[in-house]
Amino acid sequence: MFAAKAIGNLEKPEFYRELADQLGALLAGESDPIANAANTSALIFQMMPDLNWAGFYFLRSADELVLGPFQGKPACVRIAVGRGVCGTAVERRASVLVEDVLAFPGHIACDAASRSELVVPLIRNDAVLGVFDLDSPLPGRFDNDDQVGVERLAAIYLAASS
Repeated sequence: MFAAKAIGNLEKPEFYRELADQLGALLAGESDPIANAANTSALIFQMMPDLNWAGFYFLRSADELVLGPFQGKPACVRIAVGRGVCGTAVERRASVLVEDVLAFPGHIACDAASRSELVVPLIRNDAVLGVFDLDSPLPGRFDNDDQVGVERLAAIYLAASS
């Protein structure tokens, strides 16, 4: 049985290396995308400081994301492609890091406490499958090290899930 191991005070690149190792171990041998999304959300929410939401939205049609497994307060169920940070990440086919969501045009406030956000698209074989979304109540919580680290975690999720 998997048990998360506390990660001490490390610089962000080392923190994400350790978290990636733990995520790889957690998902090893399991290929179900929903089960893996649930465990990925739970591990990241548990291990990363200053989050108030961590979870997935899956592209269920060409123009709409639908809520998947997550940790945090109840969330918006459907998000149009091109709308909000999640929809923008799908439209751009690239990660979107927002230091202050109040300054992001069209931000969707599922939780009014959220102040910064990082969204990584899930792309396999050139097809966008959805996004992995992190929210924080702190402005400026996420930086480029976080983006690189979370992109690596998303890649581990994609590799494990079929």
